[in-house]
Amino acid sequence: MVCCCYFVWSAVLAVLAVVISRHSRWFYIAGVTIKRDLTALWAYGKLLLLIKKCERKNLTIADIFELNVAKNPHKTIIVSDTQNWTFKQLHEYSNQIANAFRTQGYKKGDVVGLLLENRAEFVGIWIGLSKLGVITPLINTNLRGPSLLHSITVANCGGLIYGDDFVDAINAIKKEIPANVVLYQLNDDPNKAVSAEAKSLTVLLKDAPKQAFRAIDRPNHHDKLVYIYTSGTTGLPKAAVITHSRYLFIAAGIHYTLDFQHEDVFYTPLPLYHTAGGILSMGQGLLFGSTVAIRKKFSASGYFADCAKFKCTVSQYIGEMARYILATPASENDRKHKVHCVFGNGLRPQIWPQFIKRFNIAKVGEFYGATEGNANIMNNDSTVGAIGFVSRILPWIYPISIIRADPDTGEPIRGKDGLCQLCEPNEPGVFIGKIKKGNPSRAFLGYVDAKASEKKVVRDVFKKGDMAFLSGDLLVSDERGYLFFKDRTGDTFRWKGENVSTSEVEAQVSNVAGYKDTIVYGVTIPNTEGRAGMAAIYDPEKQVKLDEFADNLSKVLPSYAKPQFLRFLTKIDLTGTFKLRKVDLQKEAFDPNVINDALFYLTPKGKYEALTKEIYDKISRNEVRF
Repeated sequence: MVCCCYFVWSAVLAVLAVVISRHSRWFYIAGVTIKRDLTALWAYGKLLLLIKKCERKNLTIADIFELNVAKNPHKTIIVSDTQNWTFKQLHEYSNQIANAFRTQGYKKGDVVGLLLENRAEFVGIWIGLSKLGVITPLINTNLRGPSLLHSITVANCGGLIYGDDFVDAINAIKKEIPANVVLYQLNDDPNKAVSAEAKSLTVLLKDAPKQAFRAIDRPNHHDKLVYIYTSGTTGLPKAAVITHSRYLFIAAGIHYTLDFQHEDVFYTPLPLYHTAGGILSMGQGLLFGSTVAIRKKFSASGYFADCAKFKCTVSQYIGEMARYILATPASENDRKHKVHCVFGNGLRPQIWPQFIKRFNIAKVGEFYGATEGNANIMNNDSTVGAIGFVSRILPWIYPISIIRADPDTGEPIRGKDGLCQLCEPNEPGVFIGKIKKGNPSRAFLGYVDAKASEKKVVRDVFKKGDMAFLSGDLLVSDERGYLFFKDRTGDTFRWKGENVSTSEVEAQVSNVAGYKDTIVYGVTIPNTEGRAGMAAIYDPEKQVKLDEFADNLSKVLPSYAKPQFLRFLTKIDLTGTFKLRKVDLQKEAFDPNVINDALFYLTPKGKYEALTKEIYDKISRNEVRF
C-alpha cells in the first residue's frame, strides 16, 4: 500500500514538474505582474459597485453633483486667475440656466450647442441644461467656417449658446445656420449689445430663479448628456454620444485606478469641450467633491507656476504640453509645487524620465482611449512609455485585444475560419474592445451619425455574431502585457492633441488654392509628438499667392489642422485607380535635400516662408518651434 502511494505521488509530482517546466515563463510573468493586476482589479471592482449603485438609484450627473453641494457648499470647485466658484455658486448658476431655458420652452431630448472658452459658466451651462434633459454638444472653439457650421448642424441643434469672443465666427456663418437654431449670446458686460438675431443670455439669467426645480420629464441615468466632437478616422467632426452613465464611468474609472482623493486639487489647462479636460478632470470636482483649477489657454512657463499658486496635487497633460514644459528654462516653480501625480496621454518615453526627475513627480498615469470607444486602458504603475496593459493572468476581466490588421486600412486580417486573429507579444495590431450592450464599460454609444458609428464596429471577431469597437490605432503588447502606441491606421494623424482628418483638410486646402489637386498627409518632425500636416498642391503655373492662401485657410480650418508644410508640385502621380498617390510624398516629407519642388513652412506668425536647407537643419536640431 505504501509502495502504491509512493508511486502515485511520484507520478503526480512528475506531472507537476512537466507542467511547471512547460509553463515556467507564465508563472514568472504572473509573479511579476500580479501586484499590478490585483491593484487594477480592486479599482475596477470599486468602479463597478459605484456604477451599479448609481444605476439602481437612477442618478444623473447633476444628482451626484448636488450630493457634493450638500456636503461642501462653500468649498471651491472651480478656480482660475479670474474666477473662484464654490459648489453652491455653480449649483445656483446651473439652476438659473435650467429655469431660464425651461421658460424658453426647452424640454427633454432637445439639443442646445455650447461654444465657450474655459470658464466656470461653461460647466454650469451644460449641467443646468442637463437638469431639463437637454443635450449639450460641446463645440471645439478652434473651429471656423464649414467645420463650425457642420458641428452645429450634425448635432441637430435647436439652440446655440456662444460667448462674445465668438461673435465674428458666428456672424461669418450666420446666413447658413438653420433657421430653427435660436442664438444665445453670453456677454461679460451686461450692458453690451448682442448681435442681431441673437438673444442675450445675460439678460435672461438676470431674472432666472437660483432655486432648483423638479422636472416633469426627469432625465435618466442612461440618457444622453453631452456630445463631444471627434474627427474619427475620416471626414468632418463627428458628435460622439456621452450619456450620464458613460460620463460616470470615464471620470470614476481614472479616479479609482490612480487612487485620487477628494482632498486632491486638480490642474487642467486643457479645453473643457474635450473628454480629457471636461470629463477626466472636471469630473473629479462634480462627482467626487474635489477642486479643479482651469486656465483659458495653456502656457508652458505658467504650468507649474499655476500648480504652485493653486496648491494643486494632481495635474493633467498631453504629450506636446510635456515637451513644451520641459523646454522652459529652469524655475523655482519646478519643485515649489505640491503635484505628486500627473496624468494624461502622449507623454513620449524619450522625455518621460527627464520630466519626472526635473519636476519631482512621483506618479505618472498615462492612459489611452477614444471618446466614442469602449477600449480604454491606463498605466497604473508608471511604467515608462506604456499606455496601459492587458492582464496575462486575468485577460477575461476586461475584454480588450490586439488583432492582426492591415496597417494602412485598419481592416482585420481573418483566418480560414473567417474570424479575427490575436497578435502575439511584440506584434503590432489594431486595438479593439468587446461590445456588450447595456454595460457602461463595454457598450459602444458611437456617434449621432449612425452610419459613422457602424464603420467603427467589427463583427464576427472571435466567434460568429460577436462585436467589437475598432479603435483604428496600432498598438503592440510586450510579454508582460504592457501596451505601447505605434501609430494610427489609414490617413488620420494626431497633432497638438487633436485627430486630423486628411480628407477634410484636403477639401479645404483645394478650395482655398482654387480647386487644385491637393494631397495631405502627416510627417514626422524630429523630437516632436505626433505628426504635422503637410499639403502637396499641384500648381505648375505658380498661381497660389501664399499670403492670401494662409489668411483664407485660417478662416476655414482650426489651427491644429492647418498644414505646417507646403509642397508645390509641378507634376502629379496617380495610382491605377486614378487616386492621388501619397506614399512617396510622405517618405520624402519636407527634406529639401531630396525634393526639387518649392517647399514652405508655417511660421509662428501664421505665414508660410521658404523652407531652405538652413531652415531644415534648424528644424532637425529642434530650433524651430511648431
